[in-house]
Amino acid sequence: MEEIQVVSSCLVRASSSSSNSQNVNLNIEITPWDLQFLLVDTIQKGLLFHKPKKENIDNLKKSLSHTLHFFPPLAGRFSIVKNSDDDTISFFINCNNAGVEFIHANASKLSVSMIIDSTYVPNIIHSLFPLNNIRNFEGVTKPLFGVQISELVDGYFIGCTMNHTLGDGTCFWHFFNSWAEISRGRKVISRVPILERYFPEKIHVPIHFPMNLDDEKLFEKIEIPTLVKRVFHLSKENITRLKKKANDEMSINSISSLQAYLAHLWRCVTRCRKIDDREEVYIGILIGARSRLNPPLLEGYFGNAVHIKIVKTSARELLENGLGWVAMQINKMVVSQNSKEVIKMYKGWIENPIIFNKTRVFVDETRLSIGSSTRFNIYGNDFGWGKPIGVRSGMANKRDGGITLFQGANEGSVDIEVCMCPHTLQAMENDQEFMEMVTN
Repeated sequence: MEEIQVVSSCLVRASSSSSNSQNVNLNIEITPWDLQFLLVDTIQKGLLFHKPKKENIDNLKKSLSHTLHFFPPLAGRFSIVKNSDDDTISFFINCNNAGVEFIHANASKLSVSMIIDSTYVPNIIHSLFPLNNIRNFEGVTKPLFGVQISELVDGYFIGCTMNHTLGDGTCFWHFFNSWAEISRGRKVISRVPILERYFPEKIHVPIHFPMNLDDEKLFEKIEIPTLVKRVFHLSKENITRLKKKANDEMSINSISSLQAYLAHLWRCVTRCRKIDDREEVYIGILIGARSRLNPPLLEGYFGNAVHIKIVKTSARELLENGLGWVAMQINKMVVSQNSKEVIKMYKGWIENPIIFNKTRVFVDETRLSIGSSTRFNIYGNDFGWGKPIGVRSGMANKRDGGITLFQGANEGSVDIEVCMCPHTLQAMENDQEFMEMVTN
């Protein structure tokens, strides 16, 4: 297929109405929640639309500029302070309005059906996103946010890339939702971001941590195995069936829908990987901290507020004990994440900084990594020409066993984007227990 043609590329800054705003040149400290993502990739998500009758790129560019007025960190850059007293570094966000990357591209041979009806996610999707192959620590010189508007034969694809050290999925979709509001003609957004970062008492800021950004190893090319992606659809009815089965097996009523279908997925992937019974297997789940803190973070908190928790068991236990038992192991972990535990992990990071390393996440057939959330408002992103008809992720942070959860197009449904080695995905497609609960 013909390569994507770039029509134009520029930097878009916050609208001039914000030139005297107190947010310009504001410096925002970075928390342990933010710093943990420095060495990995960005967040890349995009929406597919039918082609509108009336729309032009300049209108989208203007509404983007207006929206950036409310989100000054997105148009900023990272700054580094080298602390000579203890040989550490500190990061902060300089809201200097340096601008976000904006690309207008043409995909004249790519149609909506080629994306939405394809069994596997076509690799050309990766070309519909800006700022590919950028890691978060590069935000000192690279834009922290990028937008690519690709015109298809019969549609538009809006691909956005956000530096993950800047914020999490909640922040990403907060901005996307706000941009859609402004594009529909609103002058102000319905939910203003809270830019002040959260630091518990007795936490010294800025955070000092040991890291050498001049280390050539940070820029080494990583060999990525051949991976394929497929989106499985889970209907509201089948989610209800899985939840009921899991709870009935355990004679309880506390297992959630999410815990039930993640248990179903984890068991299937483990079967299809044909892992030795004695091998330990892991599922990593992003835990949102906003509502778990006491008091909870204010609505609109703009920054990362997540951490990863691991549930582990042996392959034999996972497969022999059934859906309910597996879902209950996930449930116990989730329930344990109260305010005390969140604060403990937050403060523990400062004492022993752990920064996720990209070189360690690609090939590990014992792990399943769950990202994103079905709670994000995807299909409410109407830019004035109708709701999106699909959502896809980019190439960032793709790994064997990488699972991305999306809100489904139908109310109560879920889309599960699975990234796997080809032989594992093929085995999943032949797994009757898994496939009877999903549709294409």
